[in-house]
Amino acid sequence: MATAEQGREVRRRLLAAAVELIPERGWSAVSTRMLADRAGMTPSVVHYHFPSLRALLNEAVLGAMRATVTELDGLLAQVRTPAEAVDALCATLDRYRGDDPMSRLFVEGYLAGSRDPELRSRIADVLDAFGRTFGDWLAAHGVAAPQEVAAVLMAAIDGLVLRHGLGGDLDIAATATVLRRLLGPSGDEGGAR
Repeated sequence: MATAEQGREVRRRLLAAAVELIPERGWSAVSTRMLADRAGMTPSVVHYHFPSLRALLNEAVLGAMRATVTELDGLLAQVRTPAEAVDALCATLDRYRGDDPMSRLFVEGYLAGSRDPELRSRIADVLDAFGRTFGDWLAAHGVAAPQEVAAVLMAAIDGLVLRHGLGGDLDIAATATVLRRLLGPSGDEGGAR
């Protein structure tokens, strides 16, 4: 009989395999057998630890999204002004270029969420939580309409990642300059409007 720790390790390996396979193959191409093979297990183990393949894939993408949001929370803790926050968000575009595995995982998750109301709701919860945190941070730093600015900045970064993945050239410094304008007239300093 497996211990609780062994069970957690099996789940971790299956989720890690899903995080690798979804960007490689696409959401709908990932099978139970493929996941089990990647994790070095038998297919029956998948259904022992997860109620369905869909539940496993959903949990994998949500876990990756939560981890990314945690990184963004850490980013806010390291910057002093809204302008620095915009610059730091834009700097992530070097890492998330649209064609990298994490960007593809997000895109696949968004697409799957468009067909799965439960997944869509759970993704929205993850993103909304960061949006509120970001908006509250912007409010504390004097930005007018902080929740709206946070939402637009997050959508812009998502869109830029998608555009990057389609081969679009991007001048990150110029992009940051444009996005800082959302902060108000003194956006370079991060002051209030």
